[in-house]
Amino acid sequence: MCFKKIFLISFLVLFAFKASANMPKSTGKYKNWESFSMETDKGKVCFAQTIPKKRAPSSIVREQSRLFVSFRPGENIKDEISLTSGHNYKSSSVTASSGKNSFSFFSQNNFAWLLDEKEEKSFIKVMKRATNLIVKARTVKGAETTDHYSMMGFTKAYNTAKKTCG
Repeated sequence: MCFKKIFLISFLVLFAFKASANMPKSTGKYKNWESFSMETDKGKVCFAQTIPKKRAPSSIVREQSRLFVSFRPGENIKDEISLTSGHNYKSSSVTASSGKNSFSFFSQNNFAWLLDEKEEKSFIKVMKRATNLIVKARTVKGAETTDHYSMMGFTKAYNTAKKTCG
């Protein structure tokens, strides 16, 4: 009986450690942004992320919205912009804008990405200069959602994520 308890406890501790080893670890919090790193089967992954300061309409029930910039050196990926508005998207319905700058995203299920590296680099330049960013999208049923993001702290979170995966 005692051996079974020790084995079970050891197994649970080992499982909990293994599970936590794949969980993202914060590498810095900068105003409204935070940077993270984690180990995966394909190597180290680093990213900066934020959640919106305001979401509308409140009548639509959805998961948390997030905006990311990711680095996955093992897959030769850097500056990958992605976002989720907490719902499945109607195809080609996601845009992000700040001032006169507007970007269209392609979507699959509940995530959206920019089309290529050139757009990602342009978008990151806008994010570094911007104070706010607005993401508009449509649900699969056609309802429009709007998320307002603060860019305060973006540059530091981005630089930390980039350096951590350097």
